[in-house]
Amino acid sequence: MNGTLLLRFAVAFILLTHSVVGIFNNGINDFGNLYLNQIGFAPFGVFLAWSIKLSHIVAAVLLLLNKYVKLASFVTIFVLIMGIILVHFQEGWFVVGGGRNGAEYNFLLIIVLIAIMYPNGFKKGEIV
Repeated sequence: MNGTLLLRFAVAFILLTHSVVGIFNNGINDFGNLYLNQIGFAPFGVFLAWSIKLSHIVAAVLLLLNKYVKLASFVTIFVLIMGIILVHFQEGWFVVGGGRNGAEYNFLLIIVLIAIMYPNGFKKGEIV
């Protein structure tokens, strides 16, 4: 059993639940129309929102299959960093408790994805 199985499962579960719910409650379209389009991504907000959520679903499947893990993780990390910059940074650090909707959750997911990508640590010269 791969040492990253539990982490890959946990991240895949989070990515899937975060994405699939938005498909059925119109959350993806709302995010595109009511947020991304409003902050300057019009007329591409809905396309970007769907691209983000579909990338989460693809990444979740790849993590579960243990295939193209680094590529899936890099794409997801990019999305999470952009989420911090565009959405969460202005709310501060805390998701709950000391604040609301902050960056701490995305930060944790980024670190977990890095741990999945490099389960034995970094080797000299290794990036991909």
